[in-house]
Amino acid sequence: MQRKHYRYVNTVMAPRPGHFEITWNTKQGKQEMAEPRQRLSAEERQEEIIKAAVELAGEQSVDNVTTQDMAKAVGVTQGAIFRHFPTKDMIWLAVVHWVRGRLMSVVDVAADQGSDPLDSLEKMFFAHLGFVEKVPAIPKLIFTDQLLKKNPRIKELIRSILADYEARVTALITQAKAQHLVRPDLDEYGAAVMFTGIIQGLVIRVSIIEARKSLVSEGKLVFPLFLHGIGSTRAGDAKRD
Repeated sequence: MQRKHYRYVNTVMAPRPGHFEITWNTKQGKQEMAEPRQRLSAEERQEEIIKAAVELAGEQSVDNVTTQDMAKAVGVTQGAIFRHFPTKDMIWLAVVHWVRGRLMSVVDVAADQGSDPLDSLEKMFFAHLGFVEKVPAIPKLIFTDQLLKKNPRIKELIRSILADYEARVTALITQAKAQHLVRPDLDEYGAAVMFTGIIQGLVIRVSIIEARKSLVSEGKLVFPLFLHGIGSTRAGDAKRD
């Protein structure tokens, strides 16, 4: 079974969120270190801890992941974990910071490739779903009620992520409206809420309830309905391949 490796390439406490690079290693079906074992800097050790947290969260409930599990995965003592992160919540906060930085990067790159605002929305939609499929820990982090209740900073960060995301979608819909690609009476913000709501619903349905289905495949069934709902002039031409 392939295992993902996440390389966190910025310090956790930096004002700008860092990001992970995902690599693959299939040797004997076991996770191998991306670099040879050696004495690591504080930043590199934080990287390993966050990588382990993401990997473990993708395999089980976030609430069940312990700092001892992380320590075992990294190959250090539990005390070493707390030397880098004062609390377990700080680890999850660092992981959610990555979600923000990486997700926004993925959808922005996808949107920039669109031939028009609606095409940008479609590319953004499927890039988002593809990203979640590749990192199964994401829905567990975002939709874990206990995690949000225990850490108000995580809850506030997720709200900020949603606000930034909807602002991007609203801007594209506004452009589409100006170009007469959608109906003239369309409420841009309401359409953006519908766009994000569809993605959230699919993520919950597929990633948590029906894990055997493909997010992208399910998305192809519903995106034409979104286009129809906003009065798209190309509602019947949404890509299905």
